[in-house]
Amino acid sequence: MGKAFILGMVAVIGILSQAAVAQELTFFRIGTGSTSGTYYPIGGLIANVISTPPGSRACDDGGACGVPGLIATAVASSGSVGNINAIADGRIEAGLTQSDIAYWAQTGTGLWEGQPPVEKLRLIANLYPENIHLVARADAGIETIADLRGKRVSLDEPGSGTLVDARIILGGYGISETDIEPQFMTPDEAAQGMREGTIDAFFFVSGYPASSIAELASQQHVRLIPLDGAGAEKLRAEYSFFSEITFPAGTYAGQDKDVPTLSVGAQLVTSADQPEALIHDITAALYNSQSQRLLAAGHAKGRLITLENATKGAGIPLHPGAERFYKEARVLP
Repeated sequence: MGKAFILGMVAVIGILSQAAVAQELTFFRIGTGSTSGTYYPIGGLIANVISTPPGSRACDDGGACGVPGLIATAVASSGSVGNINAIADGRIEAGLTQSDIAYWAQTGTGLWEGQPPVEKLRLIANLYPENIHLVARADAGIETIADLRGKRVSLDEPGSGTLVDARIILGGYGISETDIEPQFMTPDEAAQGMREGTIDAFFFVSGYPASSIAELASQQHVRLIPLDGAGAEKLRAEYSFFSEITFPAGTYAGQDKDVPTLSVGAQLVTSADQPEALIHDITAALYNSQSQRLLAAGHAKGRLITLENATKGAGIPLHPGAERFYKEARVLP
């Protein structure tokens, strides 16, 4: 057998091996939110822990402990509503969303009333609570939500979950959009507007600390406005997805006391069309011990992404792959 023939066979085997590896690759896009919020870094952490590209060191050797051949990426987006629409259209495989938005989309109620429901929307995991931030310039004369009347208030951009909740919250306190000067900006734009004095306050639904607010608070005096009292009680009674929560003192610069607010759940969702085996393995990878350490170390909210919280406040059906894992892990009966 000639040397040239042997070298040729080696080359062919190499090409075939590369093709086999290429066939094993699975790309998985996760819609997140704006780069200034919590969804983007959390989505990046999740993408990292569930990925195991070909050639990675074995998990037992200190390498990646994700799904073999999976390459997940975090994609910046407009947030909850945009992510759900992108999942429905097949532009992404999964996304982060607020629990209330997911419920409305899947059932065709609330925000989705009059629109075709996203019936195939399925839950992979409930992740952590998201706080409703209402941030005001310290010199804007805003101490309570009632003081927003006549003020320039950003409700966030169209397609975001924040915009939906901001409108609900204003209504719960008897305030309409005609009572304020509504603006529709991303959190980054609203923070910049506050620096320039063109915005008095803005809403943002995010796990704390939100980077855009932390940066703003380090540069100028701002105030977190409490969401409590009769208005908050009315909202919790009418919308079961709202819960009481608190910004602990020191969450942001200049915040010297606890501030009560409301929260919704942050969830990782996908389509029922995603393969059961893939979603099972992704869910298992999310909760293995190494992933849990990386999530806890990577972000304050990463510590809350635990099996204990995974199925709380589901709201929508679990994906069969995720459900199978939770039963195996004895989280579900």
